[in-house]
Amino acid sequence: MAQKGTPLRWDRKMQQRLARGEAAALGELYDRFASLVHGLAHRVLDDERGADGVTRQVFAHVWEHPDSYDPKQGPLRTWVAALTHRFAVQRLRATESAALADGDTSAEELERTVRSASVAARADYIVQSMPAPLRAALELAYFQRRDYRQTATDLGVTEDEARRRLRLGLQLLATAHDAGNPGTPPGYGGAA
Repeated sequence: MAQKGTPLRWDRKMQQRLARGEAAALGELYDRFASLVHGLAHRVLDDERGADGVTRQVFAHVWEHPDSYDPKQGPLRTWVAALTHRFAVQRLRATESAALADGDTSAEELERTVRSASVAARADYIVQSMPAPLRAALELAYFQRRDYRQTATDLGVTEDEARRRLRLGLQLLATAHDAGNPGTPPGYGGAA
């Protein structure tokens, strides 16, 4: 139980330090989450310079508005990921809207692109956030094309445990797709 409270305690202290204007806190936050932010932004935009811009925008927002994070709503990591998603989708829509205005794309193509990028970013975040045993099982099954028996052997667990991990991991990943569908409640990965 104490372990669950530790990250939230760190999150609250980080928010307080940012609110006091501690530049070292921003540096610490950047060191901890920059790769997550850049990776999610790149996944949405498929553009290195755009991802760099979104990364700067996210950390500038965190620095300028530390009180917009509410520790009662969830972990700081989730809030930073949601900000990244929102800013990346805004940038993607602006880019695609310019292409729409130039006649290079249709409104349906724009919405499909945004929805697809949103689902992909959410799936990446889910995989990065899932517990290591689930992630390891999915990586063996997906990237190394192992079945549940081979996965069990590689992980040193029973076949039932390997099936359970794979099933749970896939159920979590399914939420990425569900959140990208119209009519899904808004939230991270939902309607932007």
